[in-house]
Amino acid sequence: MAEVQTVRQAPAEFIEAAGKTYLADLESAIGGLKGVDVSQLYGPQFVAGPGALQTQAEQLATGLGGYQPYLQAAQAATGPTAYQQYMSPYQQDVIGATLQEYDIQAQKGLPALQAQAIQAGAFGQGRGQVAEAEYQAASDRNRAALQAQLLQQGFGQAQQLAAQQFGQQMNLAQLAPSLVGSQIAGLSALGSQQQAQTQAGLTAQQQLAQAQALEEQQRLSQLGAGITSLIAGYPAQTQTQMTPSPSGLATGLGAASTLAGIYRLYKGPYG
Repeated sequence: MAEVQTVRQAPAEFIEAAGKTYLADLESAIGGLKGVDVSQLYGPQFVAGPGALQTQAEQLATGLGGYQPYLQAAQAATGPTAYQQYMSPYQQDVIGATLQEYDIQAQKGLPALQAQAIQAGAFGQGRGQVAEAEYQAASDRNRAALQAQLLQQGFGQAQQLAAQQFGQQMNLAQLAPSLVGSQIAGLSALGSQQQAQTQAGLTAQQQLAQAQALEEQQRLSQLGAGITSLIAGYPAQTQTQMTPSPSGLATGLGAASTLAGIYRLYKGPYG
């Protein structure tokens, strides 16, 4: 029968034993992963939400529209009749007292005019009456001009006050949301810092939970890497096995053939 040889490349015995143990442990570890609740390793519980400062900033955002009352007040200070609410309540009293004093002073000028007419011999005559009429007309014109001047002065002051009120309210309308915006920005910045700190703590907790859940797999991974390096350092050994084993008849025939060959060599080519 023909001789068949089976050759197998096998690592060192201690490496092969370690590999078998490693595969058994790895299979057990992988089976243990099936019982791990992934939601405990990854989930919203490890995401930091907005803090109290950020919530307060969101609530203050409604105050950005606080400029509306100031705009309404500024609008009330415009228009053709807006000055009326800024007229001095004592203006008529001031005008009345001023005109009264003017009339008194104007009347004081009549005796001097009459005295001049007497000296000129025209008292009670046409020239004297004309002079008095002209004096009174001039006095009335001056009185009306004084009254108009006082009214114009009061109107100008009221207009100025209305314009001043408009400017103040517009400044407040711009200032109000600016102040609220600055407050919101400050609270948001502090809230973001707190959120980042909270997130760092949650991330550390998540990493710890993952490390605890995957601790066995990580150890086996390191062990597998070590076994791989050992295989490179200890090349495989060659094992040879005879298949099938020779029978007694085959052994006897082989021996007879060997003896016949030796006999032929001994006799030589000439017998």
